[in-house]
Amino acid sequence: MKILMAVTGLFFVFFVLFHMYGNLKMFAGPEAYNGYAEHLRVMFEPILPRMGLLWILRVLLLASVLVHAWAAFSLWDKARRARGTVGYVNRHPVATTYAARTMRWGGVLILAFVVFHLLHFTTLHIEIGGDYQALSPYERMIVSFEHWWLWLAYGVVMVLLAMHVRHGLWSSMATLGANQKRRQLAINVIALVAATLLVVGFMLPPTAILLDIIN
Repeated sequence: MKILMAVTGLFFVFFVLFHMYGNLKMFAGPEAYNGYAEHLRVMFEPILPRMGLLWILRVLLLASVLVHAWAAFSLWDKARRARGTVGYVNRHPVATTYAARTMRWGGVLILAFVVFHLLHFTTLHIEIGGDYQALSPYERMIVSFEHWWLWLAYGVVMVLLAMHVRHGLWSSMATLGANQKRRQLAINVIALVAATLLVVGFMLPPTAILLDIIN
């Protein structure tokens, strides 16, 4: 289960980094952003049908998140039952409780956010600020993040995601055997840089929209 968590977690990190890169095309204007969105829809045609690659990635993403959550809950439950309550003393109560709660409850909120995000920008069942069916991908981003409360909600989730990624990347490398002493500093730096990039990269376009820099 730890290997499942490591592999699915790494896939999720690579996916969100690529997604973040695509969102930054908002700064290149509507033609560039809409062109990028359309390219994803037709990539590998006619080998794949229109939207084929996108749906493969979406299914893999959702499956990875669900498997990751299932493995995390299973490991937590197994540890709780093995530990019991009689005679157990937590010798690092602050550090272990903080890390565990951050990963566990942060993961639950991230899972809820992924579902909301898919309903918001993928299936378009949740519309904020306009008729999404009549809008381009660029326009959907604009009308959505003109609302400060949505910007704030995304900001909170991005901070949680960064904390999850920061700890999760290190744990994944440890699980996969790449955390030898000589590599620990490099792994910590990579985890910190990835977490920082996610927060900054994902929040730049919504912030620019809210401040009317992008319109």
